[in-house]
Amino acid sequence: MNRVLIKNAKIVNEGVIFEGDVLIENDLIVEISESISAKSSDCKIVDAEGNYLIPGAIDDQVHFREPGLTHKGDIESESKAAVAGGITSFIEQPNTVPNAVTQEILEEKYQLAAEKS
Repeated sequence: MNRVLIKNAKIVNEGVIFEGDVLIENDLIVEISESISAKSSDCKIVDAEGNYLIPGAIDDQVHFREPGLTHKGDIESESKAAVAGGITSFIEQPNTVPNAVTQEILEEKYQLAAEKS
């Protein structure tokens, strides 16, 4: 089991900021509390003292430029940049060539994203 315990963070959650810990198991948050003990030696501990821990953000205007304008950026490069900046969800604008305004083109973009992001 993959376990990570983030300790001493300034947690921003549901409109409240408090100091506490977050336990993550297999990439899922399983506990948020003022104090959590590691309980096993296989748990990676991250000391986040002085740092904020916030939920992932939604970017409602991304321009992945694929297909057609990949010299400006593509799904792979722009999704990596989004994740690095704390973005966990996005709404892409249809300014590609061709414009992603039909179900068929949208399905093609889903396939590209599954392969490259």
